[in-house]
Order: sequence, then C-alpha cells, then structure tokens
Amino acid sequence: MAEDMLRARLIAALEEKSADHGIDIVDVQIAGAFKLPVLDIRIDHADEDMPAITLDEIAAQNGWIGACIDEMDPFPGAYTLEVSSPGMARPLRKARDFERFAGSTVVLRTNGFSGRRTYTGALEGIEGTTVSLACDDGAFSFDLADIKSCTIKPVYDFSAASDTRG
Repeated sequence: MAEDMLRARLIAALEEKSADHGIDIVDVQIAGAFKLPVLDIRIDHADEDMPAITLDEIAAQNGWIGACIDEMDPFPGAYTLEVSSPGMARPLRKARDFERFAGSTVVLRTNGFSGRRTYTGALEGIEGTTVSLACDDGAFSFDLADIKSCTIKPVYDFSAASDTRG
C-alpha cells in the first residue's frame, strides 16, 4: 500500500511539471528493494498527433525528471532512474488513454472480481469512469478505480519478414 501511495505521489509531481516540457507521463513503476529501487518512468509526447518519441527526445527529458524526483527525495538512499518510451505494450492509466486506444486488444488486470483478475479482449472505450471490454467469453465493464493495470497487447506481424535462408 505504501508503494502505491509513493507511486501516486511521483506521478502527481511529474505530471505537474510535464506539461511545461510537452511530455505525457504514461506510467511510473517502482521495482527492486526499497533500499535500492529502480524507478521506471515511461513518457511520450503530450501532443498525440506527434510520431512516437525518440531515444534522443527521451534522453533530453532525463534532466528535469531526475531533478523533480530528487526534489521529492522519496527514497532513503540511491535509486536507479530509467526513462523510456511506452513501448508496444503501452500501459493505459488515464481515462483519455482508454478513449484514445479504443479498438485495441488489451490485457486488463483488476483487484479481483469473482476470483478472476485478468481479462484479454478488445477495448470498447470508456464512458464516465466505466471501461468496457469485449472478450471471447463476454462483455465486461470495470470502474477505473478497480483496474490494477491495463496494457495494449502487442501484435507481431512476421508475415512481412522475408525468408533469407538460401
């Protein structure tokens, strides 16, 4: 529970400054032991019409992100900061993410309903705070507060790859 509160504080602090840099804080994850944690910050352009964020653009954002975290001083000692793009398995966290990526296949994890916690299906979108998902075994709805995590399920298309074996 303390880790969830720390994660929420980190997200809030980073989001407060991210608009000044044209950046969207996609997700924040804390891994490893509390004495030497790894902080994984996933970022993208705030302007959704821009192409995917590049490595050079990510590197250019490290300074203010590190300074923001250092200002908070959330860990008793050293930590490792990793700043990256959202990747193909992009996390969906905010209401607008569920709207923007409607139609995508997602893997959604809840805090547990009727013994089931993981759902894979087509994201139908969001209305208010209710996220709708169409799975092979039916349609499901979840309140944003009940979603533990949701990521886009990557689709790998190997048909375009040519066979170079001679």
